[in-house]
Amino acid sequence: MRKKLIAGNWKMNLNAKMAEQFTKLMKETVNTDTADVVFCVPFVHLGMVKSILAGTNIKVGAQNMHYASNGAYTGEISGQMLASMEIPYVIIGHSERREYFKESDTEVNLKALTALKEGLTPIICIGETSKQRKSGRTFSVVRKQLAFAIDEMTAEDITKIIVAYEPVWAIGTGETATKEQAEEVCALIRDEIKASHGQTAADNVRILYGGSVSPENANELFSMPNIDGGLVGGASIKSTFEKVVNFE
Repeated sequence: MRKKLIAGNWKMNLNAKMAEQFTKLMKETVNTDTADVVFCVPFVHLGMVKSILAGTNIKVGAQNMHYASNGAYTGEISGQMLASMEIPYVIIGHSERREYFKESDTEVNLKALTALKEGLTPIICIGETSKQRKSGRTFSVVRKQLAFAIDEMTAEDITKIIVAYEPVWAIGTGETATKEQAEEVCALIRDEIKASHGQTAADNVRILYGGSVSPENANELFSMPNIDGGLVGGASIKSTFEKVVNFE
């Protein structure tokens, strides 16, 4: 049985003092018995947050990385750097990276492959916009993004990644996909992986839902058979985040 995973994406929030205080609060209140928990924090907080959480089951992740191991890429962080800090997770291809920084499907694939090469677990984000959903293209968009993201991966690789379905129209809007809408797409993702990489890979890959996940809707979303947890944005920097983790 796949264990649930709840990943909090802090995005570009919390200064150093706030991050320290919040991490210490979460260390005391978050229960990791029912789910794996990851805090994906800004680069500048990685070392501090990891240090505070030492000795707990809460893991730390980055929000992005470059696909090159090193070089003249001012302002970027490599997977090699993250691995050297023993940061186990990294978000790849978040919709905000795709929209604001024009990351392509090809770049997402390169980053995911590099993350695997460095021993990191990539949390690969895919999802449709409001316009695409309204025009009936949800399935085709998700299929295309997934196919690009996992290109050149082996069945073993698939068991080492996490796929996050994030409908763009539900991110930070307060609008959430119904449990049926979210389950339908997550089931599609699992079926596509089964078709491309086999039953074992499909059975073992964890598929998350992200898009205005909150303490109020976490339980019904995470109760669906193909939703293995959540990638949580705004709610992950609030004290009530522990209620999302303790969703049962």
